Amino acid sequence: MDARPAWSMMTPGKPMKPCLDTITVHIPGPLRDCCAGAARLAVAASSVRGVLTELEQWPALHRSVCDETGAVRRHVNLFVNTEHIRDREGLDTALAPGDEIIILPAVSGG
Repeated sequence: MDARPAWSMMTPGKPMKPCLDTITVHIPGPLRDCCAGAARLAVAASSVRGVLTELEQWPALHRSVCDETGAVRRHVNLFVNTEHIRDREGLDTALAPGDEIIILPAVSGG
Protein backbone atom coordinates (compact mmCIF):
# COMPACT_ATOMS: atom_id res chain seq x y z
CA MET A 1 0.00 0.00 0.00
CA ASP A 2 1.27 3.46 -0.86
CA ALA A 3 1.94 5.54 2.26
CA ARG A 4 1.81 8.85 0.39
CA PRO A 5 -1.07 11.21 1.20
CA ALA A 6 -4.14 10.63 -0.96
CA TRP A 7 -4.04 14.21 -2.26
CA SER A 8 -0.64 13.60 -3.87
CA MET A 9 -2.11 11.29 -6.48
CA MET A 10 -4.79 12.19 -8.97
CA THR A 11 -7.18 9.40 -9.74
CA PRO A 12 -10.62 9.46 -11.35
CA GLY A 13 -13.05 11.00 -8.89
CA LYS A 14 -10.31 12.17 -6.51
CA PRO A 15 -8.99 15.60 -7.43
CA MET A 16 -5.47 16.62 -6.53
CA LYS A 17 -5.08 19.02 -3.62
CA PRO A 18 -4.78 22.46 -5.21
CA CYS A 19 -1.26 23.77 -5.08
CA LEU A 20 0.18 26.43 -7.33
CA ASP A 21 3.74 25.08 -7.35
CA THR A 22 3.05 21.54 -8.49
CA ILE A 23 3.93 19.79 -11.69
CA THR A 24 1.46 17.23 -13.03
CA VAL A 25 2.97 13.99 -14.29
CA HIS A 26 0.73 12.07 -16.70
CA ILE A 27 1.13 8.32 -16.30
CA PRO A 28 0.42 6.08 -19.32
CA GLY A 29 -1.94 3.14 -18.83
CA PRO A 30 0.74 0.42 -18.84
CA LEU A 31 2.61 2.11 -15.95
CA ARG A 32 -0.35 2.95 -13.71
CA ASP A 33 0.01 -0.26 -11.72
CA CYS A 34 3.35 1.15 -10.56
CA CYS A 35 1.60 4.01 -8.75
CA ALA A 36 -1.60 2.55 -7.30
CA GLY A 37 -3.51 3.08 -10.55
CA ALA A 38 -3.05 6.86 -10.64
CA ALA A 39 -3.43 8.49 -14.06
CA ARG A 40 -1.67 11.63 -12.84
CA LEU A 41 0.73 12.44 -10.04
CA ALA A 42 1.43 15.82 -8.50
CA VAL A 43 5.02 16.62 -7.56
CA ALA A 44 6.93 19.72 -6.59
CA ALA A 45 10.02 20.17 -8.78
CA SER A 46 11.82 22.92 -10.65
CA SER A 47 13.33 20.72 -13.38
CA VAL A 48 12.73 17.44 -15.18
CA ARG A 49 15.57 15.95 -13.13
CA GLY A 50 13.71 17.03 -9.98
CA VAL A 51 10.55 15.31 -11.21
CA LEU A 52 12.48 12.07 -11.73
CA THR A 53 13.86 12.39 -8.20
CA GLU A 54 10.30 12.80 -6.90
CA LEU A 55 9.22 9.69 -8.83
CA GLU A 56 11.55 7.65 -6.61
CA GLN A 57 8.62 7.69 -4.15
CA TRP A 58 7.06 5.13 -6.51
CA PRO A 59 10.02 2.74 -6.98
CA ALA A 60 8.44 0.57 -9.67
CA LEU A 61 7.47 3.64 -11.71
CA HIS A 62 10.93 5.16 -11.32
CA ARG A 63 12.57 1.90 -12.47
CA SER A 64 10.25 1.83 -15.49
CA VAL A 65 11.25 5.36 -16.51
CA CYS A 66 14.92 5.46 -15.43
CA ASP A 67 17.76 2.97 -15.64
CA GLU A 68 20.08 2.12 -12.74
CA THR A 69 22.21 5.22 -13.46
CA GLY A 70 19.21 7.54 -13.22
CA ALA A 71 19.12 8.25 -16.97
CA VAL A 72 15.82 8.07 -18.82
CA ARG A 73 15.47 4.68 -20.48
CA ARG A 74 15.99 4.70 -24.25
CA HIS A 75 12.47 3.49 -24.96
CA VAL A 76 10.82 6.18 -22.79
CA ASN A 77 10.06 9.67 -24.07
CA LEU A 78 9.43 12.60 -21.74
CA PHE A 79 7.59 15.71 -22.80
CA VAL A 80 7.19 19.02 -20.98
CA ASN A 81 3.79 20.21 -22.05
CA THR A 82 4.09 19.49 -25.81
CA GLU A 83 7.88 19.59 -26.25
CA HIS A 84 10.22 16.62 -26.02
CA ILE A 85 12.94 17.20 -23.41
CA ARG A 86 15.64 16.44 -25.99
CA ASP A 87 14.49 19.54 -27.90
CA ARG A 88 14.91 21.63 -24.76
CA GLU A 89 17.53 21.27 -22.03
CA GLY A 90 17.16 17.54 -21.42
CA LEU A 91 16.94 16.62 -17.74
CA ASP A 92 17.89 20.18 -16.85
CA THR A 93 14.79 21.60 -18.54
CA ALA A 94 13.35 24.18 -16.15
CA LEU A 95 9.74 23.80 -15.08
CA ALA A 96 7.21 26.38 -14.03
CA PRO A 97 4.23 25.84 -11.74
CA GLY A 98 1.43 24.24 -13.70
CA ASP A 99 3.68 22.55 -16.26
CA GLU A 100 2.86 19.00 -17.23
CA ILE A 101 5.21 16.08 -17.81
CA ILE A 102 3.99 13.35 -20.13
CA ILE A 103 5.65 9.93 -19.91
CA LEU A 104 5.34 8.19 -23.25
CA PRO A 105 6.89 4.74 -23.64
CA ALA A 106 7.86 3.86 -27.20
CA VAL A 107 5.64 1.36 -28.98
CA SER A 108 7.06 -1.18 -31.36
CA GLY A 109 6.05 -4.39 -32.96
CA GLY A 110 5.38 -6.00 -36.24
